[in-house]
Amino acid sequence: MTTSSFNLAHLLRGTFRQGIHPPDNKQFTAARPIERLPFPPELILPLSQHAGKPSVSLVRKGQEVVRGEPIAKADGFMSVPLHAPATGEIADIRLMPSARGPMVESIVLKVYPGDPQEILFGTEVDVDAMDPREIPGAIQDTGLVGLGGAAFPTHVKLSVPEGHSIHTVLINGCECEPFLTTDHRLMIEQAADLVKGTKILMRALGAERGIIGTEDNKLDAVEAIQKVLRPEDGIEVKAVQTKYPQGAEKMLATSLLGIEIPSGQLPYTVGLGVFNVATTTQIGQLLPMKRGVIERVVTVTGPGVERPGNYLVPIGTPIRFLLEKLGFEGTARHLIMGGPMMGGTVSSLDTPITKGCGGLLLLEEHQLTSEEQMHRYPCIQCGACVEACPIRLNPCELGRLANKARYETMAERFHLMDCFECGSCSYVCPAAIPLVQYFRVAKSSLRERRAAG
Repeated sequence: MTTSSFNLAHLLRGTFRQGIHPPDNKQFTAARPIERLPFPPELILPLSQHAGKPSVSLVRKGQEVVRGEPIAKADGFMSVPLHAPATGEIADIRLMPSARGPMVESIVLKVYPGDPQEILFGTEVDVDAMDPREIPGAIQDTGLVGLGGAAFPTHVKLSVPEGHSIHTVLINGCECEPFLTTDHRLMIEQAADLVKGTKILMRALGAERGIIGTEDNKLDAVEAIQKVLRPEDGIEVKAVQTKYPQGAEKMLATSLLGIEIPSGQLPYTVGLGVFNVATTTQIGQLLPMKRGVIERVVTVTGPGVERPGNYLVPIGTPIRFLLEKLGFEGTARHLIMGGPMMGGTVSSLDTPITKGCGGLLLLEEHQLTSEEQMHRYPCIQCGACVEACPIRLNPCELGRLANKARYETMAERFHLMDCFECGSCSYVCPAAIPLVQYFRVAKSSLRERRAAG
């Protein structure tokens, strides 16, 4: 790319206050095109791999299914269906390991070896002729959830409460989490589908404007998207400063538009609809063919893997299979599902890739922080965490209250529930105090108490 073919002067370089600059470590996979891996002999498909109620199985043990066929239905509005990622036979429906730790009810699908694995379900539809009010239901039928990690059902985000309207759709391509490059590659390789998905979301929400935002360490993605945009699309692509956590929806709204989403509020309250690049790209691919989510791109990287890259794999692929194909001989202790800032270690290598998993980070022993190394020293009130927090909380005081289990005070006086667990405070803490883990425990306890009344 040269400045003669791409005028960098027109790029927006907005940002937000505070935040951090960890090494991005994206050089291992950013230039590697997406590659499809072979299908594993067996897929593990949790019925609960999204926020809300689990799907309800439609199949029985011994039943043959074909690739793309619905195998579980949505259980109400806050739920989505599940589709067969491969042609094969239902081997079992039983409790299996999950990314979060607990065993969950899962469909075990034995993949037929040698099958061409054609997608046999789906009917071509004219999305442009579809009533905008029908789009959320059609998206729910695809089983699509937020592929950036939250796994929140996408159709629910399209159900804007009465009295609110959306003027701008923001597509989040910042991918600020170190090591991960899934969204980067999708923006380069599947820009047309990304734009198509953005237009569908704009129609569904009645938005006149669309903005695809990314960081300025991905200018090749900006150029790829600009090549497929037309003036009549009403869509722009803009780059903001590279900084963590630029990809958080509150930070992106500030950086791109100067709009601050108020404490305790969601983007629709300020007229915004915010969606991830991977989610939007799948909308552009699936809706015109009336198909379901059956696969996703995953970044597998880190010094512990021989063949780092971006791989297209069926939903339900066991992590163990991936690691065997890419050359890794460590243990689950060395493995983070997601990125180093917001991801978590998995409890078993039999854990499957789910819809919300965009990356596997494989670290070496010396890169891991042990429990003995955490909190070896007391807080010295240095204020580094306060300076780092992107939403300007006081992590130091929150940590002190967490140690005393004063969770209600944390929420009422210090806005604990505004914390989106980016990990910036833990990253800068010189005492290695695991602040974000304290906050997760506190928030979980508060939710349980409030649910119990």
